[in-house]
Amino acid sequence: MHVEIIDFPETLVAAIEHRGPPDVEHDSVRRLIAWRIEFGYSPERHRTYGVHYDDPFNTKPELYRADFCISVEHEVAVNAFGVVNKTIPGGRCAKVRHIGSRENINAARYLCNTWLPASGEALRGFPLFFHYVNVGPSVLEPEMVTEVYLPIR
Repeated sequence: MHVEIIDFPETLVAAIEHRGPPDVEHDSVRRLIAWRIEFGYSPERHRTYGVHYDDPFNTKPELYRADFCISVEHEVAVNAFGVVNKTIPGGRCAKVRHIGSRENINAARYLCNTWLPASGEALRGFPLFFHYVNVGPSVLEPEMVTEVYLPIR
């Protein structure tokens, strides 16, 4: 896999905080999509992210945490969907591009388990996150593009 070191810009996001089993993440994502549609945050202008605080394979399902986010220019108001304001901090990141299904993104495991130990780099205080480059019902699984970011010092 080709790993690129980039400077990720600080990004204000509107987020749904998913807490609980990974197999019901889609419920949280659906709430975020409903919010996105109601308030007009198109995927073409507003990037879609997933911030994963825990490894779904090594965390008890009831303790699993992830935020699903949409980039915004301004803070969002309190709303019935439970969308809150958060920031993805800027800084150095190792980045890998994954093409295909988002069910099991092996690029994330590669960055954490293979690349990082051999790189001489060190983690900084923010978890692994994904940029879902193309989203929506018309995107076919083999055409899905996901950029995986591992924040490093």
